[in-house]
Amino acid sequence: MADNKFAAYICAGCGIGETLDVASLEKIAQKEGKMALVKSHPFLCSAEGVQLIKDDIDREAVTHLCIAACSRRAKSEAFAFAEVCVSRANLREGVLWVVAPGEQHDEVRQEMAEDYLRMGCAEVKKMKLPAAKPERPDCKTILVVGAGMAGMTAAIEAAEAGYPVLLLEKSGALGGFASKLWKRVPFAAPHAQPQPNGVSELAARVTAHPAITLHLNSTLAETAGAPGRFLVKIAQESGAVSDATVGAIIQATGFTPYDIAKLPELGGGQANVVDQAGLELLARNANGGRIKRADGKEVKSVAFLQCAGQRDASGSHLAYCSGHCCATSIKQAMYFKDANPEVDTLILYQDLRVPGMGEDFYRSAQDKGVIFTKGVATKVSGGGAGQASVSFKDLILDQEATIATDLVVLATGQVPNAGIDLERWNEVTTAAEGGDAAAKEQQAQLRSASVLKLAYRQGPDMPQFKHGFADSHFICFPYETRRTGIYACGPTRRPMDLDQAMTDATGAAMKAIQAVENAAAGRAAHPRVGDLSYPIVRLEGCTQCKRCTVECPFGAIDEDERRFPQFNEERCRRCGTCMGACPVRVIAFENYSVDTVGMQIKAVEVPDEFSEKPRILILACENDAYPALDMAGMQRLTYSAFVRAVPIRCLGSVNTIWITDALNSGYDGVMMMGCKKGDDYQCHFVKGSEMAHYRMSKIDDTMKQMGLEPERVQTLEVAITDSARVAKLINDYVAQLQELGPSPMKGFG
Repeated sequence: MADNKFAAYICAGCGIGETLDVASLEKIAQKEGKMALVKSHPFLCSAEGVQLIKDDIDREAVTHLCIAACSRRAKSEAFAFAEVCVSRANLREGVLWVVAPGEQHDEVRQEMAEDYLRMGCAEVKKMKLPAAKPERPDCKTILVVGAGMAGMTAAIEAAEAGYPVLLLEKSGALGGFASKLWKRVPFAAPHAQPQPNGVSELAARVTAHPAITLHLNSTLAETAGAPGRFLVKIAQESGAVSDATVGAIIQATGFTPYDIAKLPELGGGQANVVDQAGLELLARNANGGRIKRADGKEVKSVAFLQCAGQRDASGSHLAYCSGHCCATSIKQAMYFKDANPEVDTLILYQDLRVPGMGEDFYRSAQDKGVIFTKGVATKVSGGGAGQASVSFKDLILDQEATIATDLVVLATGQVPNAGIDLERWNEVTTAAEGGDAAAKEQQAQLRSASVLKLAYRQGPDMPQFKHGFADSHFICFPYETRRTGIYACGPTRRPMDLDQAMTDATGAAMKAIQAVENAAAGRAAHPRVGDLSYPIVRLEGCTQCKRCTVECPFGAIDEDERRFPQFNEERCRRCGTCMGACPVRVIAFENYSVDTVGMQIKAVEVPDEFSEKPRILILACENDAYPALDMAGMQRLTYSAFVRAVPIRCLGSVNTIWITDALNSGYDGVMMMGCKKGDDYQCHFVKGSEMAHYRMSKIDDTMKQMGLEPERVQTLEVAITDSARVAKLINDYVAQLQELGPSPMKGFG
């Protein structure tokens, strides 16, 4: 600390100087904040203001600075001083723009500003400058698992960008499911006809590219390590195993069509009932001529039944739409019409979903004479050597109907080839560790069925959604799975058509490139891209409770031979969930710790019980809740000046000591604002909001021991668009606390 020099800079622009007492703020920073250097400027983000700070860094040897101006989310480029520690006190969006104008509010507004300045000074006092670990992995080879159209596209895109690629394929040929297609849905103008599948052309590019090393008839035997230093074992069909080091991994293992044998009511298993993959085989055998059934009979009438075993609300089949099936049925109906316009083709659909230029394709099919009927098939019978009978509910006429047809094609949907379900793995592993011999055998079988065979404490494959697709934040981080540096694309990630899968693969390749570059620079991947900090643990204080290893959403923590946590910094997303989980508070980041937040909480002046000025702490997620607070200010939506907001990385990083310290200090209430949790979560760190809700559910006993009402701590879900709602939540909560009365802990802090 002796070599550190602390400075505070207060901006008087944007109306701050006209509304707040800047001279008083300077005294606060100097006397209470213990800042060695305090300056104000009429326009701090101007070139002159920024130069003022730069000069002090160079000439005055300033190492830590607090900027009291606008939100930390504003002017981030102007106030980017990478060589020093920086905290931000939010006087504009957090004070000036949210406290109602007028002289009657001057006192509480000034108190709010002074508290935020105290908090900014207290935070920077506990910060260290992150420098990243000196040992930085530098492998930039990208491994692509699966050589279908998505996998080949990812490989080509990465190779063309200058990165070495290992392309792994379990079969003996390139192309995956696409190689089984007679033709594909059109992806180029005029979007009127089925087009060649394009497999051979792309495969030729892959085979000839000097940066791509191809492994056919090969699978992964083990994957260990982290971004920039993944150690993989590649097992060949012959039994040989080779080792390789890669920087990032793309899983493009595709899908398997839903088994039509599970649909006996729709004729699954009968001779003249096929799925869309089966129809492609018949079309390939016909080679552009008239399509015949498996029994050799030429098809004169065909019915396509959409959503067969899909969009099923009963839980018996697939609950989701597979996206490509409507356009695929249109394409396959054209196979018949192009070979013989006299073939009766009927597509029975509930909702016709043809994304992109699919409307043109649909119109082209109508012009060829393909019939579209809105209805729901209920039964297919008589599926032997003769015609099948399709019973369905006509949704237009609202009546039951039956048709006879030579061939029935079921649109059965996509089941991802994503590896094993980790929930099942954890169940079996727990039983196996308990000595269950049958469970040990099941564990071995599950590991054999795994795709990635990760040597992670948390299991051999990536976490999945309930339908088996790779778990990722669909809106903000679609390619990022819960295993850092491993990306999913194509139907492994979500249901999609061939064109979408190839576009998806391009995105995954870009993210893999970003991952290897960040790892080589010692930076975090996502969402805190560029963060040089990493988790540091004081092992001498660790109780080996394993909460950090269990609760980490990203599998970033293993255990060493002594059963202490072993952090894989390159896997870490810097969310701080481990820090929030640690009961003895031995985990921290250089620029974010229990102390950086705890000292902000303690820096606030809490009025006594007679002042009628409650104090409410807001712990606001920096990804959604804090931006919502900022936007409330930008929209001039006023809320109570009695709140003090602290931005945190994620609700998962909240350590309960912050709550108990705040309540012991006399705060009247605590509001925790995080993202939506559950199956359709919005949490950028997946489990953070869920973890916080769970931890806070355990705090009631502590509250009772302190003689406090449970209502004094709230955990709320706030979206980034909730600017108006968040202002109302604050005002309603302040009113509720005023009814409860002041905290009985005031005066004891």
